[in-house]
Amino acid sequence: MLKQKKIMLPTVADAKEFVQMASRCDFDIDIFYNRIVIDAKSILGVLSLDLTRELTVSMNGEDAEFEAYLDKLADKAITAA
Repeated sequence: MLKQKKIMLPTVADAKEFVQMASRCDFDIDIFYNRIVIDAKSILGVLSLDLTRELTVSMNGEDAEFEAYLDKLADKAITAA
């Protein structure tokens, strides 16, 4: 089942933590903005995105810990908007 969530990664430290959390999952996770789609488990890919923008995470699996982490990042996106 494909799930999507909007998040913000305002700092390089946030991006690094996001990649570490995504790497723990055993399913595909992508992060994208407009038409640019990046593997969420690639630190270089994630850092190449415009971190000042709201990003969309798309995942093809379930992991309660990762989804709870995304909810925290989604809260940052709501307060930043």
